[in-house]
Amino acid sequence: MQFRQQALAKLQSPEELDLPVRFARPQGWLVLSVTVVAMAAASVWAVTGSVASTVSAPAVLTHGQGSYILQSPVAGQVTAVLAKQGERLPAEAPVLKVATTDGEKVVRSVAAGRVSALAATIGQIIQTGANVAAVEKVADADDPLYATVYVPAENAASIPEDAAVDLTVQSAPTQQYGVLRGHVQKVDRTAQTPQSIGAFLGDSQLGEQFTKKGRPVAVTVRLDRKASTESGYRWSSQDGPPFELTSMTMATGSIRLADEHPIDWLLP
Repeated sequence: MQFRQQALAKLQSPEELDLPVRFARPQGWLVLSVTVVAMAAASVWAVTGSVASTVSAPAVLTHGQGSYILQSPVAGQVTAVLAKQGERLPAEAPVLKVATTDGEKVVRSVAAGRVSALAATIGQIIQTGANVAAVEKVADADDPLYATVYVPAENAASIPEDAAVDLTVQSAPTQQYGVLRGHVQKVDRTAQTPQSIGAFLGDSQLGEQFTKKGRPVAVTVRLDRKASTESGYRWSSQDGPPFELTSMTMATGSIRLADEHPIDWLLP
């Protein structure tokens, strides 16, 4: 009965039309405003914004012309090793002496460069075509280093000209010295084989290693110079490592790909 009386009293009372009506609390207006601003910002970014992505791949620091593997043109026994590892040789310089059935023969360098590895020792029996040395083509002692990054072939088309590259160098801990800076100089659109990589680097094992997941493309990276650092190159840290960089140093290159719009609008 009490509930019924209250309901009847409510129906008989006049409507309070002069009192303000609250549609939402202040907190609700704040949430609504933030939501509208966020949606507007997202719409603008969807039209004008872009997503920067990168691709990481193994890299090697080398001089620009690469290396070559010196092979013996004769078979026989090595009687003398005339070159030393790390030595710079002119073209046609003597590297080995080999005793053959026709007398002693001299194995000479094909082009000027620095001997990066010697595979022959005195007393060793070698066959015609045997790899006896790896020679890096260096025309001048001051020739700059480059980085060759072996990128998966499917990413080659997305690498823009002069793209920024960060190189994590194995001999320079990133936590202490940061990353080495560079820019893309050239993208070779031809897929590399183990043989072509091995011939360029003077190391057939690297050729096999870099093609385990498929045939990559070679991206030549020009290292940014900075005279005030010990290495002569620019790093993400102020000074970089307190030593010079050498060729055939392993690294990992992170290349910035072309920016892509995140949303494609579909119009009716």
